[in-house]
Amino acid sequence: MARTLAAFLLLAASGAGAQPTDWTTFNGNLAAQKYSPVSSFTPETVQRLERVWSVETGDAADGSDELPQTVWSATPIYANETLYLGTPFYRILALDPATGEERWSYEPETVLEALTQPALKNRGVAYWQSGSQGVCEKRVYIGTMNATLHAVDADTGQPCADFGEGGVLDVNQWNTVNDNFPFSLLQPPTVVGDTLLLGWAGKDWAYAVAPPGNLMAIDARTGGLKWDLSFIPEDLIPQTGTANIWTSMAADPRLGLVYVPVSSPSPNYWGGNRTDPIPLATSVTAVDIETGEVRWSQQLIRHDIWDYDTPSAPTLVDLEKNGETIPALVQTTKQGQIFVLNRETGEPVYPIEYRPVPASDAKGEKAAPTQPFSSALAPTNDPGKLPDVSRLADVTGWGQCSDDVERFRYEGLFTPPSEQGTFLWPGTAGANNWGGGAVDPRTGILYLNSSRIVQVIKLIPRDTYAQVAGESGAEQGYYAQEGAPYGIQLYNWTNWANLPCWAPPYGTFSAYDLRTGDRLYEVPFGMTQQWGFYGPESWGSPTLGGPVVTAGGVIFIGASMDARVRALDARTGTEVWSDLVEAPSVAIPAVYTHEGRDYVVFVAGGNPILKPQIGDQVVAYALGN
Repeated sequence: MARTLAAFLLLAASGAGAQPTDWTTFNGNLAAQKYSPVSSFTPETVQRLERVWSVETGDAADGSDELPQTVWSATPIYANETLYLGTPFYRILALDPATGEERWSYEPETVLEALTQPALKNRGVAYWQSGSQGVCEKRVYIGTMNATLHAVDADTGQPCADFGEGGVLDVNQWNTVNDNFPFSLLQPPTVVGDTLLLGWAGKDWAYAVAPPGNLMAIDARTGGLKWDLSFIPEDLIPQTGTANIWTSMAADPRLGLVYVPVSSPSPNYWGGNRTDPIPLATSVTAVDIETGEVRWSQQLIRHDIWDYDTPSAPTLVDLEKNGETIPALVQTTKQGQIFVLNRETGEPVYPIEYRPVPASDAKGEKAAPTQPFSSALAPTNDPGKLPDVSRLADVTGWGQCSDDVERFRYEGLFTPPSEQGTFLWPGTAGANNWGGGAVDPRTGILYLNSSRIVQVIKLIPRDTYAQVAGESGAEQGYYAQEGAPYGIQLYNWTNWANLPCWAPPYGTFSAYDLRTGDRLYEVPFGMTQQWGFYGPESWGSPTLGGPVVTAGGVIFIGASMDARVRALDARTGTEVWSDLVEAPSVAIPAVYTHEGRDYVVFVAGGNPILKPQIGDQVVAYALGN
């Protein structure tokens, strides 16, 4: 018992309080702060950063042969003096943190098929240790597209025989309702004590009725199910589904709570089958880790018909405000809003206003009359108006962009999808996505990258959908929403030459003082790239992935279209260092100290939402002389 308690406290130390120099979770620590106490990286010293090793895993595909394209957004895990990685082929690699040399690898027997996703995806592995010595007292876990969870010994890579069946747990055994696709395990579980908290990813935009989203608590040793929590009212389950957790979570072991970002119900862009309230959908919800009971929940969108899933783990930080220490939770959203709540009670730290929003004209639909808006912190995307039309795109498109403004519907954020065509601003990938923000717990400053993409969504009546439907991919194209009266067409708002019809910037980087609610700065971030040409730095770039902030005042981030990894001065957002890697680094980097030397490691895997460039590269940097 004493050893188990010691191990729990060790893991708990990576919550909102103590700051180790390991990187043991997807977001660095259980508080999802993406903060490293490493102080050697400063705006001055990072100009001496040099590449100390680079590894290509071989686990990449461009979709041109029998394998689907790969999307690799895995956070490296540094624990047990080893660097652990999951690949899009669902292998686990254990590397020497100083050299990149492979110590061992584990290859699961799994299918490499895009069963629920348009690509083979992986966001990495999870690490657990018991505090005792012996075989499988330290473990690494990886999930697969076909809903199996694998546990291996962290020292050897050998399967842990007491977990599931010979080291493999069939999570799909609990997929028994509306089971028209498997529980794809693309995000590693969140580990708290001896519990694995597990969500899953599904098949977006395909069905009106789908598996109901749930959170599973699993015994880290045996794989036994401790409890299972659904986020859809039982009486609505026969006619809808999802509201699942496909992204990472945060936890506060002291409070005994896990904080769950819940997605939208099905079908995503028409909700006439689910007009009754689903209070836990598109929410951030606090759940008791021991019992699975909901302690509190804040719904971020009422009756979500925009697929604005809650996309990332909330960040936990203690804020000094008005002479009081507030245990806060910071939730970034696809709609570009930033909500700050008390993580003990769920009460807003900054006011939430419920404002009138446009009504729907789709058959059978009933849009919510009001939606919540975070009233104090400025959103990363203006919720009231579209960006201006790009003169370059409008001229080269012979006025198409201006014509579109007259043709499509837009009445501000939460304008419902329509047969006419509606501007989706921000686009479905969001202003802010699964990368979330980083918070320096010493200062209470939030650092956040944000995309600015405008899309067009059209509802297509069922009786004509089959005649007009074409291909889909990279979150654009045609999607059936089978069982609903509408399929959809979704595409980026561009002209014939694929130039964006809206004016730049296309991506920004911002800093917010969470103690006051003030935005400290907002600057263009990254560079766009198309046909081999780069856009001006003032245009910025759409981004996927997230930042890391260090005690030395440096932000490390990949995320941009131009396949560069960067260091920014945290005070201003100014770039102070960059390097070109194999593909866009759509992953959260890891910062750690190994044998007295500080490292930052990036995974360069690519994502077709940004551009069709894939990679299999892991790159480590350290300070030179």
